[in-house]
Amino acid sequence: NATRALTCKYNAQLSCGRVQTPTLAMIAAREKEIKNFVPQCYYGLLAKWNPGTAAGKSGGGSLLSLTWQDGKSKSFRSFDRQRIEELKKALSGKDGIVKEVKRTPKKKMAPLLYDLTELQREANRRFHYSAKETLTIMQRLYENHKVLTYPRTDSRYLTGDILPTIKERLKACGVGPYKKLAGSIINRALPEKPFFVNDAKVSDHHAIIPTEQFVQLDHMTIDERRIYDLVVRRFLAVLYPPYCYEQMNMVVNVKEECFLANGAVVKDLGWKAVYWDGAEDFNELEEWEEDGNAGQSGRGGQEEREVGPKNQNIPALNKGEVLKGLFLQITEGKTKPPSPFNEASLLSAMENPTAYLETRDKVMVKTLGETGGLGTVATRADMIEKLFSSFLIEKRGMDIFITSKGKQLLELVPEDLKKPELTAAWEMKLSRIAKGNLKRTVFMKDIRSYSKELIAQIKQGEGSFRHDNLTNTKCPNCGKRMLAVKGKNSEMLVCQDRACGYRETISRTSNARCPNCHKKLELRGKEDKQIFVCQCGYKEKLSAFKERRKREGAGVTKKDVAQYMNKQKKEAQEPLNNAFAKALSGWKVEE
Repeated sequence: NATRALTCKYNAQLSCGRVQTPTLAMIAAREKEIKNFVPQCYYGLLAKWNPGTAAGKSGGGSLLSLTWQDGKSKSFRSFDRQRIEELKKALSGKDGIVKEVKRTPKKKMAPLLYDLTELQREANRRFHYSAKETLTIMQRLYENHKVLTYPRTDSRYLTGDILPTIKERLKACGVGPYKKLAGSIINRALPEKPFFVNDAKVSDHHAIIPTEQFVQLDHMTIDERRIYDLVVRRFLAVLYPPYCYEQMNMVVNVKEECFLANGAVVKDLGWKAVYWDGAEDFNELEEWEEDGNAGQSGRGGQEEREVGPKNQNIPALNKGEVLKGLFLQITEGKTKPPSPFNEASLLSAMENPTAYLETRDKVMVKTLGETGGLGTVATRADMIEKLFSSFLIEKRGMDIFITSKGKQLLELVPEDLKKPELTAAWEMKLSRIAKGNLKRTVFMKDIRSYSKELIAQIKQGEGSFRHDNLTNTKCPNCGKRMLAVKGKNSEMLVCQDRACGYRETISRTSNARCPNCHKKLELRGKEDKQIFVCQCGYKEKLSAFKERRKREGAGVTKKDVAQYMNKQKKEAQEPLNNAFAKALSGWKVEE
């Protein structure tokens, strides 16, 4: 109703809703934070000591880095440069005394299995797939290949009745690159209470895992192989033992100031062997894990985390030992603004939008957490695509930005529709209906009256909508000036009259690669005048491109490859001497 009212009042295709409009508002809020962000310079103090020499400045051995920590705030940086310079001056030439050396054995369990949202985030981060593309690929693996379970799930756990089938699933997926990994655990007994099994946390469908269907990897496309690889490795990882290491923490006092150093020694790769077979470098493992967890918070990693001492190889030192000849240096940096949303971080924000609640009501926060935030795992991908197709948001590289049309819509739409609180309030009422504390008829009556209020607000609105992307190109159907809009992977001209609906593509990002820089080429123009253009300045006519590809032997289609493979398969099933037998079949041998 509100969409119709906005569209009719302003004669423009304006769409709103309780999910898409708060999502749009979150993108706008992020852009505002970035725009208003003022960077600040901060400073720290680093002490370096070389265990290979007494002086600590030259000689053999790797340098040990010690990071200064404020005694009161426990922060590793200060915004007061003068204070850091005075500290350096006061501590230069002083010896360090080892106050504490702590070794703690630790273990880390594998990350939980994938639900759809987590898989979409991972695929976007690793392969730059959109949420919609990931869901489409998953559907093919589920429906056509039948090698993965139902994709539209919001659970990351399994139910107890799945455990007896795990061995068969390992046999099915234990092919190709997974044969050795699956073979090493196929006969291993599971723990009594696996951490990834919880019946209470599975509603309609369990986490995404491989099925018992025999897998033929050569029948999959590259995209299908990539998504299948993510799911299989995560499935194998939860079945492996925990990752074990020894965490080392050392505290060194230089006069009254405290310096810290951290280190770690890998004892057992455990589940990380699924991803890092044969790896031994702890720092590499930790960087991979931190990279995988980036942007998983509700605000998409907005808050800047203060980085303390990084893991390094710590020499064998004991409490009370003296570190002579410390070399001090000042470190500096600038605070960074929050990153723009990409599809991975936007999915996280939609799943957990509590950071964008204005009321901060505890009951609403709990309700949004229990009901899965804005939208569902099955609808979020389509909702993001709708924002793109409505030209309310656009992509610049991998980042998402709001368009002029989106900004104007947020000014025209009623305030309630921009807040996640509306979804929380409705979910709370639906929960009361499920418990029998509220009648459905009462809820629907409230919805009808609320709809009337929204329409009244839109009718009384004094705002205006202005097309600021008008071009001088006229629509071939109605003659009105057309709008220049930017889609997800294309630029188009769209008639400003919504009743006309004419649109044409003027450029689109193709899968063809530039021969110079290997980036994707942009295809511009129409019919015979189409031309490929690259950011590096390379240009090539479509006709010339086809000729070049033909000379390079790239004219083989997927159909040709499939026919060739079927022919090879058929020949492989025939007897080896078939051709020889045919040649001799007509011969007559006289006695």
